[in-house]
Amino acid sequence: MTYKKPSPDYVQTVLQRLQETHPDAHCELNYQTPLQLLVATILSAQCTDVRVNQVTPTLFAKYPDVTTLAAANRTELEEIIRPTGFFRQKADFIQSTAVALIQNYGSEVPDKMNELTQLKGVARKTANVVLGEIYGKAEGVTVDTHVKRIAHKLGLTSSNKDPVKVERELMAIIPHEHWIDISHLLIFHGRRICIARRPDCPNCPLNDICPSAEL
Repeated sequence: MTYKKPSPDYVQTVLQRLQETHPDAHCELNYQTPLQLLVATILSAQCTDVRVNQVTPTLFAKYPDVTTLAAANRTELEEIIRPTGFFRQKADFIQSTAVALIQNYGSEVPDKMNELTQLKGVARKTANVVLGEIYGKAEGVTVDTHVKRIAHKLGLTSSNKDPVKVERELMAIIPHEHWIDISHLLIFHGRRICIARRPDCPNCPLNDICPSAEL
């Protein structure tokens, strides 16, 4: 599929139809505090939200704040988060981040992109989730595997590989007020209709305008 920058009318039509199809689109990670969302998002790398939500109740009950996380026994922490994959690396990220929050941010989760991305294991995707969900700040677009795939299929981006490039291209065409919700909409569409292995093109509300539609 040759990429041609989509027109504002096309982008608006995609947004409207996605909003009508998925009015309940939202972040599906379960959390009660900014720290919990930050940790859950770190755990979500290469893992489903469903699996993360199965792990975090035990994790947050045992380590309810940055102090307990920072002081956690590494072996016990790793065992709890093992089902999310890459558990040793993630345990290191979580504990290092907890220590940094205590030392540099008064035990609070910062509300600035440059500060969040200085935390170990926190790239733009995680930072965008926290900024959008907790602080209502749209400094970028959250790009995960669903967003990369669906945005490319819809012709919104030229790449489905490089998350930085995908984010940059989406930011250039999506109105700023939709930077937060476009990710939720594309994720829900990817989970419910445009499923990777079996896209339901005949029942997709975008099938008449999608350049990748298979009818």
